[in-house]
Amino acid sequence: MSKRRPYVRSMDGWWRKNPYFVEYMIHEGTALFVAAYAGILLTGLLRLAQGEAAWNAWLSALQNPWYICFHLLALAALTYHTYTWFKIMPRTMPPVIVGGQRLSAWAITGSGLAVATAACFGLLAVVWGMAR
Repeated sequence: MSKRRPYVRSMDGWWRKNPYFVEYMIHEGTALFVAAYAGILLTGLLRLAQGEAAWNAWLSALQNPWYICFHLLALAALTYHTYTWFKIMPRTMPPVIVGGQRLSAWAITGSGLAVATAACFGLLAVVWGMAR
């Protein structure tokens, strides 16, 4: 009796064949920027707890051009991550019924982005007010 070899499916670039998976992988890749930025903020909190000298050293380190470039790149990545997060939301949540009609995907995504934008500008106003 002949022994047949099992079929082994190639996993090389499987996600590049479908635009949905490409967008999903980019969304998941931007989550690394979210984690990295959370690490930077936690480091700042640790330095704040260590005293004024450690806090000032952390602040001066953030003025390095490499850090500034990273922050700009992280801003772009987090903006895309936020957009795709709210874009996926209508597919992942149960139907929302308002006035006997199902709320459209655009309304859910748009309202989520509007609230996120308002929260960002609100936080910016608070920080700006504290800095003055």
